[in-house]
Amino acid sequence: MSHDSSPSPPEVPDRRPLIAFTWLWVGAPLAYGLYELVRKATQLFTG
Repeated sequence: MSHDSSPSPPEVPDRRPLIAFTWLWVGAPLAYGLYELVRKATQLFTG
């Protein structure tokens, strides 16, 4: 039997742009917060 009767898997939408946008949405404020934390901590400890 050369005929393959198994159903093909459904097409999965490409979610990479959504994942990249989500990482940016969370990562940008996080990076800014860490930057401010380091900046203020150095001011606190260096005077």
